[in-house]
Amino acid sequence: MLLQSGLLGPETLPLLLVAAGLGLSIAEAIAPGAHFVVIGVALLAAGLVGLALGPIAGLVVGPFVLGILVLLFGALAFYGYREFDLYGGKGQDQTSDSRSLRGETGRVTERVTPTGGEVKLDSGGFNPFYSARSVDGEIPEGSEVMVVDPGGGNVVTVESLEGGVDDIDRELARERERRARERDDATDDDTELETERE
Repeated sequence: MLLQSGLLGPETLPLLLVAAGLGLSIAEAIAPGAHFVVIGVALLAAGLVGLALGPIAGLVVGPFVLGILVLLFGALAFYGYREFDLYGGKGQDQTSDSRSLRGETGRVTERVTPTGGEVKLDSGGFNPFYSARSVDGEIPEGSEVMVVDPGGGNVVTVESLEGGVDDIDRELARERERRARERDDATDDDTELETERE
């Protein structure tokens, strides 16, 4: 529509692609996570080639040629992004949602209380720092923690792994006590049978 109105001519299209590519690259730098990197690189490269070919060839690179260049550079950027693993995690599971953080471990970077704090998760993605709340009590800086409730967003509930007793530990202790009682009862029964025989 802009091309038809005469406000934007075909000679300015490469400049528009460069501007859009730079804008998406800046957006990627502000909010990393590989959301804009492929299309930003594709638009930027196609725009730069269009700007370079215009004066060299003495012709205006048309929208169709620029579209093909965007697709070509997009495919190359995607291949490079996947092959060179720019954001890490190749061959590893990636965090798909907050529920996948349950059970992840990390370290406290800022003292964690029931109302606030910060942790760095071992496999927390490109930005592994999360606001954190403790289940109960205070967890000092440098302590190892585990996510017990991912909550949502970037706030997780954590529990200390250093000397803490959780539900699983309590259940294992109850099971050990029950088995010990059963062994004692079986030993007492055997002792009574031997006493009766004598």
